[in-house]
Amino acid sequence: MPETRAPYAIKRTLDLDVDEAERRIREELAEEGFGILTEIDVRQTLKKKLDEEFRPYRILGACNPPFAHQALEAETDIGLLLPCNVIVYEGDEEGTAVVAVIDPVTQLGVAERDDLAPLAEQVRDRMVRALERV
Repeated sequence: MPETRAPYAIKRTLDLDVDEAERRIREELAEEGFGILTEIDVRQTLKKKLDEEFRPYRILGACNPPFAHQALEAETDIGLLLPCNVIVYEGDEEGTAVVAVIDPVTQLGVAERDDLAPLAEQVRDRMVRALERV
């Protein structure tokens, strides 16, 4: 089972480099029906904008279209809480990477819509399965 340290995150530390960890989480998310809509290279952005060095750190915006459609049909403004963020970054220990996913139950809980809870739980189950297989 993945570790959880923050109430909004589910994560794993892996004995992999960042590129391999990212490749694997993308592959496993795809197996669960998620595509990557957005990609942010935080390290590159901080270097370019602030001339600051930072560890390799990437944010991926993952989306499962059928689930996103259901959420948007229930509440149009729920798009403010989409997509589900996934982060991949160089771990503190040499040769490790951390992969973490947002907890969709916490994320969609902000909407205070009980009817969205089962959907959020389904999304969380798929994301956790993907994370467990990385």
